[in-house]
Amino acid sequence: MAFKLIESAQTRWRAVNALHLVALVRAGATFEEGQLVERPDDQTDHGTGDREQAA
Repeated sequence: MAFKLIESAQTRWRAVNALHLVALVRAGATFEEGQLVERPDDQTDHGTGDREQAA
């Protein structure tokens, strides 16, 4: 029965046609309506700068 389920699902699978985007998805990139959402430049790690200034 499992073989028949997999066989029927295979007919509906889509091939990945943008392999260069797979790496972005694995890295945590966000897409909205098919477009890559860029992170704003103002998102920086402020924790390291505070330690340097306090020292």
